[in-house]
Amino acid sequence: MRAEQQYIDLFSQYEDVIRHHSSEVLNALRTQALADLERLGFPAAGSEDYQHTDISQIMSPDYGLNLKRLSIPVNPYDVFRCDVPNLSTALYFVVNDSFYDPVQPETAFPEGVFVGGLKAFSEKYPAIAEKYYGKAAASSKDGIIALNTLLAQDGFVMYVPEGVVLERPVQLVNIFRSDVDTMANRRVLIIMEPRSEAKLLVCDHSIDDVKFLSTEVIEIFAGEGAYFDYYDLEESTESTTRVSSLHVKQAASSNVLINGITLNNGFSRNNYYIDLEGEQAEATLCGMSVLDKEQHLDTYSYVTHAVPYCTSTELFKNVLNDRSTGAFSGRILVKEDAQKTAAYQTNRNLLATREARMYSKPQLEIYADDVKCSHGMTTGQIDEQALFYMQSRGIPKEEARMMLSVAFTADVLSHVRLAGLKERLQLLVEKRFRGELAQCAGCRVCQ
Repeated sequence: MRAEQQYIDLFSQYEDVIRHHSSEVLNALRTQALADLERLGFPAAGSEDYQHTDISQIMSPDYGLNLKRLSIPVNPYDVFRCDVPNLSTALYFVVNDSFYDPVQPETAFPEGVFVGGLKAFSEKYPAIAEKYYGKAAASSKDGIIALNTLLAQDGFVMYVPEGVVLERPVQLVNIFRSDVDTMANRRVLIIMEPRSEAKLLVCDHSIDDVKFLSTEVIEIFAGEGAYFDYYDLEESTESTTRVSSLHVKQAASSNVLINGITLNNGFSRNNYYIDLEGEQAEATLCGMSVLDKEQHLDTYSYVTHAVPYCTSTELFKNVLNDRSTGAFSGRILVKEDAQKTAAYQTNRNLLATREARMYSKPQLEIYADDVKCSHGMTTGQIDEQALFYMQSRGIPKEEARMMLSVAFTADVLSHVRLAGLKERLQLLVEKRFRGELAQCAGCRVCQ
């Protein structure tokens, strides 16, 4: 039996339950998502975009799903304390794939701002939700997106009206909590209207010692002149599998920063799709990972320049130890009318052992003739001369190796535009290289 068939059968059996515990806006896309999943199936292992990730194998195990939206016995506001000093955020939680709303942070947002659950937002503002939900991440593109759209019942929304600036960053913590192997289908919708500004930090954590699988679909709409930062910090466990698809639509003169950092994981596949649809739009896409043991991270990016005078900057770095594996496939498409495009893509990888493996495939597809585009990739080991020099100055070998590894990741962290977060990430990265970072220090359940 194909791996996707069990989910098709599951939906057929529990369709009424899934629809009952969701909203009309989300339910409206399920029929098409089912047809797309049946038509597409899951991406085939070894295909052009999935050469190093077998989605069918990931999806084959029998995971439990909380389709009836049963209450999970945890109050995250009691057990979680953010371990980032000097960073005052409006803190929200998604437990498995349900927005946690029994307790809300006491945050006075400007009039018209909505930060909260997707189900509640789509019921309160159905016209706005219908206008944006599923429009950036269409289920017809990918079987995983179709599966997520088919089963997602709730999620997280940030809606910032025109001209509104959120001075306080928003933090969303995704928590996996279960006594049995569990699957969650998470959905995030970000709507930045023209000339609005906001920053969002998303943290992924797994608490219990069971297997977890998450599909995540993130849609970001940046209106004309909007300014938005999205930080994604993955600190899960070796028994956690994540398949994430992030889609960005940018209007004229918008500025979007996407920064994904993996400090602890099991098996991750991150997809990034950015469409620059208005002139003078600027996108910065970067990420880094620290992998060891048998951890796996597969990164795929597709940046489309559809109009003239847009800029995209892409930087991904990976440090691999033990028998870990990494993959990067990045594509930049410059369409025929996208003259005066500036697009830069860089992938740098550091292998700390002979057993670690990294696969990289940068790509440029250009149909305009007046552009500035470049891409580059390097994979190597720690500079032995630099290591010898540091040892000759009295620095122990392992300490010197750690310092060089931290320095290697520094330019990715330099793209963090939250001072308190940047300082904390620098410390977390150093602790990760020292082997001291097991789980989030801010979560009392993890301790």
